[in-house]
Amino acid sequence: MQNGAVRLLAVAALLLLAAPAAAQPPPAPAPGPVTFAFGGDVIFESPIDSYAPGEVLAPMRRILSRADVAMVNLETPVSERGTPIGGKQYVFRAPLWAFDALRRGGVDVVTVANNHGMDYGPVAMRDTLRNAAKAGMPVVGGGLDEAQAFTPWRTFVNGQWVAVLGATQVIDEELLGVWEARGNRVGVASAKYDMEDRLVRAVRQARRVNDTVVVYLHWGEELKQCPLDRQVALARRLTGAGADIVVGSHAHVLLGGGLLGRAFVDYGLGNFVFYQDGGVVSQTGVVEVTATGRHIDGYRFVPAQISGALPRPIASPERVDAWNALRACTGLRR
Repeated sequence: MQNGAVRLLAVAALLLLAAPAAAQPPPAPAPGPVTFAFGGDVIFESPIDSYAPGEVLAPMRRILSRADVAMVNLETPVSERGTPIGGKQYVFRAPLWAFDALRRGGVDVVTVANNHGMDYGPVAMRDTLRNAAKAGMPVVGGGLDEAQAFTPWRTFVNGQWVAVLGATQVIDEELLGVWEARGNRVGVASAKYDMEDRLVRAVRQARRVNDTVVVYLHWGEELKQCPLDRQVALARRLTGAGADIVVGSHAHVLLGGGLLGRAFVDYGLGNFVFYQDGGVVSQTGVVEVTATGRHIDGYRFVPAQISGALPRPIASPERVDAWNALRACTGLRR
């Protein structure tokens, strides 16, 4: 009996030695760089609303689509309902096909945190969020309540978790009680007064569970090509809280971009899809930033010109030089 047991054990051992080793899963690929493309303010007023959805960003589609994450500021509700907010000189509203136009143009996510996102009140904001969901377009910076407005969009790209938030420093003082998402109130994510602290907390929370954190802001002063003190202060707070990329728009003109510590900051992306043609307000472009986790691998400005209300890329080393020159008054480094 003992000899038989020994023989059986020996045979079993030989079989195990002869068996092929269990296949090991391949090692996970190392996290790779993520490329971002940022454009400025987008609206759909005349003559833009006369274009077909596929035409609106067709000239920029190649540039936006080559990025892993492309983002713009949607400065209008997307709704056929609501009542215009009283006391405003300009109120905007976009056709229901607006999200389709953005998606066809290569845009991956939009922010609605700006001084026009609530132009037609809470009803239109609810419609905007609903229509975005139907179109499969992620939206940040607006919500049915404060929690949703400050919740980042997250995506997994090239082995990296990316979080994108949106907020606005620009809200008419008399409209704060209508515009801001506070508690259970519909509105936009505000970065004014005490709500700046709320945004900083959201960035810190995103920092804990993501590799790259992006904040797109509505900030600055119209037609002013140097950042305001409050922009500089907010950029420092956000990068200190863990933001890796901070960009924004509102001024209708381009402002400078560069490095603040280890982060990338751009103080003004200008108009993008906009009804104004000619002059400095029609000078636009896309800012491309490449990051691997918290490391900014590089950035560049791709110039464009608004013509017929649509952005169109141009080959212009002079425009690139002019954009780089805007950095002189920002305190940012190359």
